[in-house]
Amino acid sequence: MSSPRQSRRDALTSPAPDFDEPFDDESNLLGDDDNDAMEEEQDGEELFGDNMENDYRPMSALDRYDPELVDDDEDYSELSQGERAAAEAAMRKRDRAAGILKDDRDLLYDDEDDEGLSRKRRLAEKAAAGEMEDTDMIESIENLEDTKGHDIKDWVTMLAPRNEIANRFKSFLRTYTNPKGQYIYKERIRHMCESNQSSFIVEFPVLASKEHVLAYFLPEAPFQMLEIFDEVAKNFVLTIFPSYERVTSEIHVRISELPLIEELRTFRKLHLSQLVRTIGVVTATTGVLPQLSIVKYDCSKCGYILGPFTQTQSEEITPNKCPECQSSGPFMINMEQTIYRNYQRITIQESPGRIPAGRIPRSKDCILLSDLVDRCKPGDEIDLTAIFNINFDGYLNREEGFPVFNTVLLANHIHVKDAKEIVDSLTEEDVNNIIKLSKDPHIAERIVASIAPSIYGHKFIKRAIALSIFGGVAKNPGMKHKVRGDINILICGDPGTAKSQFLKYTEKIAPKAVFTTGQGASAVGLTAYVRRSPMTQEWTLEAGALVIADHGVCLIDEFDKMNDQDRTSIHEAMEQQSISISKAGIVTSLNARCAVIAASNPIGGRYDPSMTFSQNVELTDPIISRFDILCIVKDEVDPMQDRHLANFVVNSHIRHHPTNSERIVPSQLEDTAEKDPNQFEPLDQDILKKYIVYARQNVRPKLSNVDEDKIAKLYSQLRAESVVTGSLPITIRHIESIIRMAEANAKMHLREYIREEDMNIAIQMGLESFVETQKYNVMKQMRNSFQKYLTYEKDHNELLYFALRGLTLDALSFQKSMNRGHISSVEIHEKDLLERAKQFKVFNLASFYKSNLFKANNFIYDSKRKVIIQTLPTVDED
Repeated sequence: MSSPRQSRRDALTSPAPDFDEPFDDESNLLGDDDNDAMEEEQDGEELFGDNMENDYRPMSALDRYDPELVDDDEDYSELSQGERAAAEAAMRKRDRAAGILKDDRDLLYDDEDDEGLSRKRRLAEKAAAGEMEDTDMIESIENLEDTKGHDIKDWVTMLAPRNEIANRFKSFLRTYTNPKGQYIYKERIRHMCESNQSSFIVEFPVLASKEHVLAYFLPEAPFQMLEIFDEVAKNFVLTIFPSYERVTSEIHVRISELPLIEELRTFRKLHLSQLVRTIGVVTATTGVLPQLSIVKYDCSKCGYILGPFTQTQSEEITPNKCPECQSSGPFMINMEQTIYRNYQRITIQESPGRIPAGRIPRSKDCILLSDLVDRCKPGDEIDLTAIFNINFDGYLNREEGFPVFNTVLLANHIHVKDAKEIVDSLTEEDVNNIIKLSKDPHIAERIVASIAPSIYGHKFIKRAIALSIFGGVAKNPGMKHKVRGDINILICGDPGTAKSQFLKYTEKIAPKAVFTTGQGASAVGLTAYVRRSPMTQEWTLEAGALVIADHGVCLIDEFDKMNDQDRTSIHEAMEQQSISISKAGIVTSLNARCAVIAASNPIGGRYDPSMTFSQNVELTDPIISRFDILCIVKDEVDPMQDRHLANFVVNSHIRHHPTNSERIVPSQLEDTAEKDPNQFEPLDQDILKKYIVYARQNVRPKLSNVDEDKIAKLYSQLRAESVVTGSLPITIRHIESIIRMAEANAKMHLREYIREEDMNIAIQMGLESFVETQKYNVMKQMRNSFQKYLTYEKDHNELLYFALRGLTLDALSFQKSMNRGHISSVEIHEKDLLERAKQFKVFNLASFYKSNLFKANNFIYDSKRKVIIQTLPTVDED
């Protein structure tokens, strides 16, 4: 006796039967064989076994009708699909009313199930023929955004919406093209597989433009949506590269360019379990640790393997009982079959430029998983897309009470920001304007005039800051000996000479800057420090100011207020541009590739010109030699200069008053301000920022055709003068400083090669720095010795003015020492000025007497007496 299934198989393999004679009545439908089959079915024969689907594969010999039994189409009118469905429904209703069952389907199913039956039959036929596809199992939901009253997180986990989301995202990956017709994400997946990586980036604006519903669900239910995205991405990759699972078992979709950037201090409860984007600086990182992903357990009593269990970030999942022996443990982790993933914890802090005034910078822990580990290091500024989630913290509960929870960021995408991005963000118009500005022969003077325009005078300091911001070219021949390209500056001088204002301005104009003060900075605060994590008890490394300012500028105010031990700690950072740490078992080196601009006051508060620089400051020779430029600021009494300065400050206050929206100065006050004929037009501050970033990123000047004999001769002269005066030790670092300044000056002009004029400007800056540190009497002699270098590219009228100003100050000091009361004017003999002018190779002073610079400073030439008279400002007495 054969079973019904065997009979079906025999029928499939036997020749086609003859259907010419129909059945006479219903009695012929059941026979003895069928009764035996029913008895066998009651005995429990299994009909659903292997290859069951093959019983339902299409057979052309069987799946046909006898032509004689089929009605002719001409006898009936054609029905539409709607009319046919209505007729079938009416017939079924008639049969039920009459108590007649049409077939066995009506015993089990309603009318609504007819479509489901036909669909299942089609799927079974396709499965038997091997034509099954995933897309055939997906329900189509047109109005996916209609959650039917469900929460979004619950809605996306339901089967039909989940399948629809997967279908739409798969279609997005397969069909999206850019304006050039290129399949972007197919190419990204191909590059990902070529590099043996496990993730690729999807831009949120692109996803929102094509699939706005998915972009709407993603920030609200990131865990569920990213799980679907990762699953679809993995299946899509395996369809293209079937064996890629040997490389990685997980494929991750990274979401970038979320439109809203949140500050770390603005995270609140409404951000919980949502996808957020923030920007910060990495201050601490832990080591890369293995974390349980899919874990299996061994029963220690019977050896049965339990699992797999998927671990989450919030809690540990462990089995309660063994299903084999019903024991409650203990259970040991099966090390071989358990799947791990990489885990790293970092701390990000608010960027220095984004902290509100008077506020303490906030920080937040961030968890990196899988291929995101080791993407960043302390000091990097990162753009982070993550899920803001709560984290149970027992330490915090003990301190604050049980209901308080800690928060953590679960990273999805990390992008380390650098200066190249700012350059890439420049428009074509910006680049054209920058290149056009570089063609100006006076662009360097215009840049210097644009540095701190609200500060009067101090052209030497402004040029030094400009050179430091542009910087030289770092060199590392053979990756063995690194030579820095950053230019360090020390501004030292009397109080009230705008030293701190220069630092504050640099903080605003530099692409990346960190500001700190000597009194509020310690050695570890400037370099790096090691601390123990309160939760894991693990030693972690946190970055200081110099590390955070990597590829930027570190500004240190009140440099003289630092302790000697703290100041010594930055020796390595200023020259080798690295910070070595060897504490608590951590031996490492951090990058501190930044320029240091420091400001300090001399001993006693005021600079004494009768002493050398070393005697005026409490700094050791090693740290002084690490500064490329020393700027000495002296608050000298000069009636005319004081008057010009006072007018400049008053006009500046009037111009920038909140009620003065048009920035207009009254005409009577405008006339009193000094009109410098040699003043170049400054650049707009926004254009200056773009110019600096472009030059730092794209220009790398090379040395060519440099007069080496000139540099060698200058170095030997400086060494000899240094030994004689004993004011400042001259080392080989000063030659490197001159080369760095020449490279920075070439960067200002966007030149690829260093010219002779760049080297002359650098020599002039280096000599000016060295001469200003000497005693007053030695300074005069040195200026005569190095006159040809110091007067490079200076206007004769400007040189003569400085010479005349020096003679005027000396005469004014002499008259004050004679106690003559109020002095209304100062007279200088023409022959004294001529002797000074001969040093500049100037023998005719007539053009100087007619210059605006001569007249603007209240000088008058008396041709009869051959004297130069300067009228000093009068003092009104009540």
